[in-house]
Amino acid sequence: MRAIRTRPLTGLAVLTLAAVAAVAPLTPTPAAHAADPVVVLSSTFEDGTTEGWRARGGESVTPSTAAAHSGAGSLLTTGRTQSWQGPTRDLLAQLQKGTRYTLSVHVRLAAGEPATRARLSVQRDTGGTAAYDQVVGATPVTADGWVALTGTYTLAHDVDALSAYVETADGTAALHIDDFTLSYVPAKPVQTDIPALREVLADDFPIGAAIGMPQIIGNHATLLRRHFASVTPGNALKWDATEPVEGQFRFADADALVGFAADNGMAVRGHTLLWHQQTPAWVFTDATGAPMTPTAANKELVLSRLEGHIRTVVGRYGDTIDTWDVANEVIDESQADGLRRSRWYELTGLDYLRTAFRVAREVAPTAKLYVNDYNTNVPAKRDKLYALVAQLRAEGVPVDGVGHQMHVNVAWPSIAETEAMLRTFVPLGVEQQITEMDVSIYTDDSQSYPSPPAELLRTQALRYRDLFALYRRYADEITSVTLWGLADDDTWLDSFPVARKDAPLLFDTELQAKPAYWGVVDPSRIDPTPSPTVSPSPTGSPSPSPTPTGTPTPTPTGTGGTGVFSCRVQYAVTGQWPGGFQAAVKVTNTGDRPLTGWTLRWSFPDGQRITQLWNGTYRQEGATVEVGNAAWNGRLAPGPGVDVGFLAGWSGANGRPGAFQVDGTPCTVD
Repeated sequence: MRAIRTRPLTGLAVLTLAAVAAVAPLTPTPAAHAADPVVVLSSTFEDGTTEGWRARGGESVTPSTAAAHSGAGSLLTTGRTQSWQGPTRDLLAQLQKGTRYTLSVHVRLAAGEPATRARLSVQRDTGGTAAYDQVVGATPVTADGWVALTGTYTLAHDVDALSAYVETADGTAALHIDDFTLSYVPAKPVQTDIPALREVLADDFPIGAAIGMPQIIGNHATLLRRHFASVTPGNALKWDATEPVEGQFRFADADALVGFAADNGMAVRGHTLLWHQQTPAWVFTDATGAPMTPTAANKELVLSRLEGHIRTVVGRYGDTIDTWDVANEVIDESQADGLRRSRWYELTGLDYLRTAFRVAREVAPTAKLYVNDYNTNVPAKRDKLYALVAQLRAEGVPVDGVGHQMHVNVAWPSIAETEAMLRTFVPLGVEQQITEMDVSIYTDDSQSYPSPPAELLRTQALRYRDLFALYRRYADEITSVTLWGLADDDTWLDSFPVARKDAPLLFDTELQAKPAYWGVVDPSRIDPTPSPTVSPSPTGSPSPSPTPTGTPTPTPTGTGGTGVFSCRVQYAVTGQWPGGFQAAVKVTNTGDRPLTGWTLRWSFPDGQRITQLWNGTYRQEGATVEVGNAAWNGRLAPGPGVDVGFLAGWSGANGRPGAFQVDGTPCTVD
């Protein structure tokens, strides 16, 4: 191993993912005077030693010349009996707190081994306790070629030991690694010659960011102070972080984040007291330690635990936190009553919500109490959430507000759908907040770019422009807007729904303002000529009420003056989960003859079944789907296009339809 440069300091890691994947056919944005990376550590395995790498368990780690990514040597790991076993390298002396590092390693399986998935991870040890952070998620690897695992990692706490390692998600295949590098790019200064978001939006609503420990250190802290008026601890206030063991509370991270906000005059959104995820298993075990069944005794026990947890967590922060996401993601629109069948619901019915809001009000009588959910722009989910909030408020349950997460992308949802979401809750008299907003550059799980294409960054900027214009129109209803992250260097979308580098926020990986920033602050500074090769449109379906307007996106036209109708269809899966998915279909008239009334047809290749569709009507017979226009989008004029969205079920595979027709005319498919 050749240590090019060492930087001694210790730290606990919070990470982002950036797996290397296939290059898509768009041109990446050129780096503007990008600094050269500083290589802190590299391992090429050319000297016939392990270069400081060792086994994590009882496996064997040895130099090998059987395969090499470059040169003649690699490191071979054999004798693995557990998936977590693999080669590891100590990094404690190399990593500096607050610096964002890139870790990269090439992996392939030994000859004859069956395909599996590899991960690059970090182990950190503090006070004798180990924790594990994934740098690159499970990535397919075979014995036929090398695969690069590349991700980023930022230290935020002191630790006693720190190491990187390669493991597999399943199986115990022998594997080679080669050409490991640890590097960083010298940080650019935070821009001080651009308007502060918090000042630009001050007359409309506070602007916030979700943060973790890395965001209150160094340049991240400078950026946060300058632009944001509020913060949301992304994970530090969740149940698994605050009470992993019954009665044993941990508040070190939460105290640090809330203290930073208080020191800098920022408000804090408390997220989240109650969720079906990140809740320790002990919460749902009975007095004997067995999994709970729905009995009166277990209901009483789980509600008692819920009350005790809320009294301790909310009570700790008193008046410091004035808004709480009391309940998170409780709606399942596929259920007749709209309620998610979580363990909370299975054991207590609606009483877990009644208890949570009652106790939170007792402990923090002046705080605003929210129910928070995703996809609230989808009509079925929106309406089920409305019904729940209306019922609880009618019972006297103190629900003060509705949080719309707004995890969206450059093509979905439409402005019309988003406005309908906001308008729906106005009659209830509740506050509304945008709580977790980000705009993914991806519209399909198969897409991946090594760096964001310029065309997509323009489209993203227009999407931010239009959404924030809508939010400003509803400023009397919206009491805050929070982005789910500070900058693109640390976003959950790097690992969800697949591992790839996303760029969903207003500042890039070097903390510099993106076109999306100007979409919010000054849309006239967005490049006004987006490339016509971009498939996603920055605007959505036409709405019966006015929607924000701006620079149009050019659309290819037909032969001109000949009365020809032609069409283009863009189909994108915008979200997928076991057994279900959500998709968006955009139909564009690329000819010069408008249609009044239209019908779109396609066939699913894998037996998918639509369960709900919006912005149109539909019927499905077998694999064949027929979608007709809605009342407000019946005219398909040349240029702008219309959007349709739907929810559907799938099993085994979820392939894309291969052909689409509008009124019998075959369409070009993007």
